[in-house]
Amino acid sequence: MTSGTRLAAASLLLLAAQVSAEAQPQARVLRIGFLGSSSGPTAVHEGFRQGLRELGWIEGQNFVIDYRYADGHDRLPALAAELVRLKLDVIVALATPATAAAKNATRTTPIVMIGAGDPVSSGFAASLAHPGGNVTGLAYSGADLGILKKQLELLIEAVPKVSRVAILSNPTNPNHPRWMKEIKDAGRSLRVQLQLLEVRSPDDFDGAFAAMTKERAGACFVVADSIFIGHRARLAALLAKTRLPSFAQYKELVEAGGLMSYAPSLPDLGRRAATYVDKILKGAKPADLPVEQPTRLDLVVNLKTARALGLTIPQQLLVRTDEFIE
Repeated sequence: MTSGTRLAAASLLLLAAQVSAEAQPQARVLRIGFLGSSSGPTAVHEGFRQGLRELGWIEGQNFVIDYRYADGHDRLPALAAELVRLKLDVIVALATPATAAAKNATRTTPIVMIGAGDPVSSGFAASLAHPGGNVTGLAYSGADLGILKKQLELLIEAVPKVSRVAILSNPTNPNHPRWMKEIKDAGRSLRVQLQLLEVRSPDDFDGAFAAMTKERAGACFVVADSIFIGHRARLAALLAKTRLPSFAQYKELVEAGGLMSYAPSLPDLGRRAATYVDKILKGAKPADLPVEQPTRLDLVVNLKTARALGLTIPQQLLVRTDEFIE
């Protein structure tokens, strides 16, 4: 074979390989929607992305995430509808309000909830073992698990002389009316007065803290809600200004300057949600994936905040603490 013939043959082989490669179907880039009430990235979001990386997914190569955050709950229905119009492969919904908005927007797109309270009574799932619809994921109901009373007990143990505790809640959160009943019952059994304060938006923060000061609350209990998580820096600043020991149902407020929390790890919830998304993207149906609940809650104490408040945390509480923040 002459050199010219060999060159022509090599060119033909190269051309054939190129045509064959072009004929191969390109792997589709899967699209994930992420819906939450808090503005900007959250600890859950970061844990979720980490979980996907650990499962072998590469962002921008075989999946992309479309984020929609509402500053509060009012915009969630419109944002959920917007995500549905994008023809996503799965929607991740953070907490009950976002899950409700996504569920109302679609009956077909798979939805993975994170931290939704009581998904059965909320209509998200037929049962925890067999959701039966297009929603599954991670539930977290402090009332059902008896956690609310335990959390109030921990606050009273940290501040033994407290007689009046202000409770910050958001009445627009579907979980909170039921949780308030549980907290009221806990307050009666623990013989502590409760000052219930409703916060529907960050605009209500100043008024709520003015009411705490007026009624001489000795501590503040912050119920889990996207508004409080998203605006935790401002909330922590108000707690410091009023010198109120605080208990939060999420660690992030303690990291921002609150006193203590007893709750599931938000990054861990995000990572666990990634396992649901991984299974769904590989063909599993939400109806067949059982809903999980937290199996471990961590007690976190901010020692720097305790010192600033002149508060000595009892030794019996310190030995049970899982994490200290200095």
